[in-house]
Amino acid sequence: MNQAHLHLLVNHLPIMGSLFSAVLLGAGLVQRNASLIKAGLVAVLAAGVLCLPAQLTGEGAAAIVQDLPRVSRALIQTHAGAAELGFWVLETAAALALFGLLLLKQASPRAVLVAWAALAVAAAGFGLLARAGYLGGLIRHTEIREGFGTPDEL
Repeated sequence: MNQAHLHLLVNHLPIMGSLFSAVLLGAGLVQRNASLIKAGLVAVLAAGVLCLPAQLTGEGAAAIVQDLPRVSRALIQTHAGAAELGFWVLETAAALALFGLLLLKQASPRAVLVAWAALAVAAAGFGLLARAGYLGGLIRHTEIREGFGTPDEL
């Protein structure tokens, strides 16, 4: 197993984790359910942790695939930039979630406000990471590239 294989195994975790955590946290906030809010904040924090392996294996995966036929270095760089932005946004959401959990433990009325902020940032993180995943798919899945099979692509 190499870095590319590891990257492919773990890169879906932060995308799906941020989606799941945003839905869970959003449900808790809408229902004003403290248990669901807490679970949602823990899930956002977990999604942030799960983003680390994907980020850490990306460079090694790029080194393995960059010289393969029909692999564009420009696509790799675009994916890497998008992934880094999504990573930092999700890590920000995780930091907010941790802060929200601490405020919940202290029974602070500001905990809900921080939870709303964590939700907004986690949702943004999901969007950015989903885009990064799409861009990553373009690297080796030529069938999803625009113009696939045209003379320009061959």
